[in-house]
Amino acid sequence: MQFAFAKSQIIERIRFDNPWWKTGQVEEYYQRMQRRSYFPLFQRLVESSSPKRAVVLMGPRRVGKTVMIYHSIHQLIERGVPPNHIYYLSIETPIYTGTPLEYLLQLANDAAGLKNGEQKDTLYFFFDEIQYLKDWEVHLKSLVDSYRAIKFVVSGSAAAALKLQSQESGAGRFTDFMLPPLTFMEFIKLKGNSPLIREAPIEWGGKSILFYSSSFIKELNEQFINYINFGGYPEVIFSEEMQSNPGRYIRNDIIDKVLLRDLPSLYGIQDVQELNRLFTMLAYNTGNEFSYEKISQASGGVPKATIKKYMEYLEAAFLLKIVRRVDQSAKRFKRDNFFKVFLTNPSLRSALFSPLAGTDDKVGSLVETAILAQWLHRDWHTPYYARWRGGEVDMVGLRERDQKPTWAVEVKWSNRYIKKPRELKNLLSFCLENQLKRALVTTIDKSGEIKLEGVDIQFLPAAAYAYTVGRRTFEQKNQ
Repeated sequence: MQFAFAKSQIIERIRFDNPWWKTGQVEEYYQRMQRRSYFPLFQRLVESSSPKRAVVLMGPRRVGKTVMIYHSIHQLIERGVPPNHIYYLSIETPIYTGTPLEYLLQLANDAAGLKNGEQKDTLYFFFDEIQYLKDWEVHLKSLVDSYRAIKFVVSGSAAAALKLQSQESGAGRFTDFMLPPLTFMEFIKLKGNSPLIREAPIEWGGKSILFYSSSFIKELNEQFINYINFGGYPEVIFSEEMQSNPGRYIRNDIIDKVLLRDLPSLYGIQDVQELNRLFTMLAYNTGNEFSYEKISQASGGVPKATIKKYMEYLEAAFLLKIVRRVDQSAKRFKRDNFFKVFLTNPSLRSALFSPLAGTDDKVGSLVETAILAQWLHRDWHTPYYARWRGGEVDMVGLRERDQKPTWAVEVKWSNRYIKKPRELKNLLSFCLENQLKRALVTTIDKSGEIKLEGVDIQFLPAAAYAYTVGRRTFEQKNQ
């Protein structure tokens, strides 16, 4: 088999990509970066020896996957793994293009001064941006089966294709780990604002449920608006330059690469501009209800089948989330014609258009988008919304075993309803119909509790509720 580069050139590049073989440590640049809250969950999989599986780290662009790999390497070295037993290669590096993983493994062994089968300790091999290798899942499965003493970890930004290929070819061999955009909890932590948060237990259904709020709600709201505008990506939240022009960074480096490169190359999409126009329209109207018929009309007559295909791709690429509808009795519709569309990260809208202030008319839909984004981290539970003739409730949770509603939330960016709770007639009607004793309504900065017709309505600031959902999600994942 012929390769474009000489063996000696590839070995030299491998040594360059693994400086800890000489220095004994990861570059200080990566050591200084704060670790995401998800890191311990990921590292647990990396260091697990049973069952023998490769780890597939996937997620949208720029959420910190490569940095997490370097943090993993740093921790492995700290725990006593010999530095030359840890290999890292980025498959998008031109010199590695098209080279089979097994051949790269052999060259890495040569570069590190090891021979296949001679090492007694576990080796760790990290392949970054794996989607740039055709049929990567076949290569990886073969390596997992052939090299029992090596722990393989791969990462990639084309989350949709990675997940599909991993599930189809890696059953029993791969463990998927999704790294989503930052939660509001992580944003607060990374910005050093955890002192803003305090515990605020709420009596719910006869037991105390731990919620979180703030004694400095004005400051927390400032952080929440900042999160809505810039908070999904670790690099952006620390860079004033990127925040001054989010369009240039987020749109060009994240959105355009997915729309113009990832999706067309992986799925064979022909009309990229049509896909781009569709995404822009949906992003501007995040949180709105649509039907395929309505989108087809708004997009100038693009066939409904094509619209559906595009939206499946955008959802698989983790740019959009489709939320399904139930009726007043919390029943699913036989014909699922209507649905809501949300951005998975509210800061995508700021990048496409402009950042919003807390007083802007459109901020309400971005608040709802931000709260829904916290729920999306719960891969075991996605909320619905309820709509019927003359009524709607923003978020509804259905119990898995019998699909009965267990909670209802009305997302408001207003203090109006704590003063005029009877205007929450849709929420009250839904609760009475489904025998829900409690419901939650978000506000700008007010907290309290009101009882109406036997239903306890709890009011909590939207920022506090977003923080609570994100934190409790992470704690459940970490159990």
